[in-house]
Amino acid sequence: MATKAAAPAPDSPPPGRPQATRRGPRTRQELLDAAERVVLRDGPSASMNAIATEAGITKPILYRHFGDKAGLYVALADRHIETLLARLQEALTRPATRQERTRAAIDAWLRLVEGNPALYRFLVHRGQAEEPEVRDRVAMFQRRLGNALAVGIAAELDLPEDQWPRAQAWAHGIVGMVQAAGDWWLDEQPFGREDLTRHLTDLIDGAYARA
Repeated sequence: MATKAAAPAPDSPPPGRPQATRRGPRTRQELLDAAERVVLRDGPSASMNAIATEAGITKPILYRHFGDKAGLYVALADRHIETLLARLQEALTRPATRQERTRAAIDAWLRLVEGNPALYRFLVHRGQAEEPEVRDRVAMFQRRLGNALAVGIAAELDLPEDQWPRAQAWAHGIVGMVQAAGDWWLDEQPFGREDLTRHLTDLIDGAYARA
């Protein structure tokens, strides 16, 4: 009498297919690391499927950690916003001349853009276009940065309280200028980061007026 073959266990791989290596639970930090790797590799076309695969999990598990695609985008944005704010704060408060601090702050922004161009484009352009939450987060970062810069300008020039709006106008104008110039430079690459930093510092320092 023939012996009936035992049915494969539910979790066993089909015959001839190697069993995948099981991976343990992933922390939020590890998932964000995986997301960044995919963005750096695939650029603005990075997908949730690719991120889940890179992390060794299923897409539903990725959603469980971040809620939805917007949640993941916001988490990525928050991670780099805080890093950039810390660098800018250090640059703006270091003991140096006003021009040196200006140059250091601009360079901190451009260094992050240059070091992670795919991630920058993903968050600032695709993320904002697809998810209102990301757009709001980036806008909030720009507002925080402008206000912090306005405080520095007001203190540097010893402006009276009624001149605070003027400090804010200058500060938010500088933030917008550096971002717009950085976007142009990232696309065109007409010269190195150091040159762009110098040109923008010269402009803020009055080179246009002197010319």
